[in-house]
Amino acid sequence: MSELEIIEAALFAAGRAVSLEKLTKITGKPKKTVLSAVQKLTEAYSSRGSGIEILDLGERYVMQVKPEYSELMREVAPKELSAPKLRTLSMIAYHQPLLQSDLIDMRGSGAYDHIKDLIERGFVDSVPCGRSRQLSTTPLFADYFGLKRNDPKAIKDKILELLRLQAGQSDINLWIGRKTIAVTPMYESLMSMCGIKEYFIANAYSPSKEEISRLLETDVVIISAGYSDTVRQYCDGEILEMRSTTFEDLIEALALLAEELPDEVDSEMVEKSVEKIRETRERYVSSAVLIEKKVKPATEMVSRIVNDLSLGISADGVLIAPDYGVSKSGIKIEKDAQILIPTHRNVEGDLLQRVCAKYDSILEGLKKFED
Repeated sequence: MSELEIIEAALFAAGRAVSLEKLTKITGKPKKTVLSAVQKLTEAYSSRGSGIEILDLGERYVMQVKPEYSELMREVAPKELSAPKLRTLSMIAYHQPLLQSDLIDMRGSGAYDHIKDLIERGFVDSVPCGRSRQLSTTPLFADYFGLKRNDPKAIKDKILELLRLQAGQSDINLWIGRKTIAVTPMYESLMSMCGIKEYFIANAYSPSKEEISRLLETDVVIISAGYSDTVRQYCDGEILEMRSTTFEDLIEALALLAEELPDEVDSEMVEKSVEKIRETRERYVSSAVLIEKKVKPATEMVSRIVNDLSLGISADGVLIAPDYGVSKSGIKIEKDAQILIPTHRNVEGDLLQRVCAKYDSILEGLKKFED
């Protein structure tokens, strides 16, 4: 197979401009060789009286219908599919015949609209199957992707081939069955705790233009509890809210990820992480048993840690407050606080280290009162 044939196939399959760098990578040839091949291919299409042309957009090349034929092709040219719909179509094509209920489990409820549109466009067939429906691709799908027949094995091979050209090997799983995941920086360590390898980090609360573009095409976004309304304006996918004040919060967060993302999570990794968290918590609880001094928590967050440590509570106890300074009501709560708990913005490390820092501040502070 010559570089000329590979480049022609790549431009046809992409359906959009392809960079010189990408063509060099696909062919495995030097830049100079690829440039020469693209020029020959462009001249060949120009000289043969074809309705197709190849345009040079400045080290980016696109194969397209010539402008004079665009209007005539409007009725037969398919409308552009969004990335989420393409992902849904890829999963149907790869796993067919696929139950609609299984697809919804993998893609979320938003896939109902995708399925409806793909059926209307003629790419997908849907037939009753028990309490669900069975989905498969149509002959039109095969025609659109240049296949001789609507054969599931040939389609599966074609899907993998196209994804390797367009997305790269590392992204293929995201298109044929695994959800795209975004996580805010604070919760990145949760990904390693549960073995999730494919994700991207985004400031989902105040995203940049580039982040908004990615978030709109993301299946799951992992954020801090209480910020769903803020994030929803930038995300059409599922939002998972996490808490991370106590050790139990971390365990619940891992359990939620295991439940919502079973195909992405490594169950053995989750078990090991939960065991480590529980062992860490036990050390703190054992240390707290030796403390007789009673405390007075200033906020609900502090109360949750104090209760976890089973510390005595009294109106005359040691006042403990978070170090952010002002409560939701606007009252300064640290004015008379004798112990300040570091909040996430004032402590570094992964989530487990941050939780430990909170517990450390209380136990070390109380020990000073007992000395």
